[in-house]
Amino acid sequence: MAHLIPWRFFDLDRFFSEEEWETPSVLPVLGLKEPAVNLYETDKELILEVEAPGFEPKDIEVSLENQNLYLKGKTAKKEEEKGKNYWRKEIRRESFERIIRLPVPVDEKKVEAVFKNGILKVVMPKINQEKEKKVKVEVKEEK
Repeated sequence: MAHLIPWRFFDLDRFFSEEEWETPSVLPVLGLKEPAVNLYETDKELILEVEAPGFEPKDIEVSLENQNLYLKGKTAKKEEEKGKNYWRKEIRRESFERIIRLPVPVDEKKVEAVFKNGILKVVMPKINQEKEKKVKVEVKEEK
């Protein structure tokens, strides 16, 4: 299974800001707001599906480096509308960053990403690796 690495570090100022008291997003135990992902493989491909509702394709950046897949979703900070007296305010669209360690080598030049209905699908062709071979090494006597 892939090793999931949170990108954001603990930010004390953000933790104690007024907007974060309702739904903190700085620690995993307090509800870190990272997009949900599915990572699976077929015979030829490794496929990642990412939930990113409310984002546009131009808001999302995908890159690969050293067997790590980097995901970034950027949003502009939206100012609260004046004149509204909220009873509940749960809808948030926050920026995110996430790194996912890939379990198998992929061909970085042939990776494709498609965004449809709030789901980002990243298709990564696997690189064919030869199965490990057992090679017998002859031991010679030094003269």
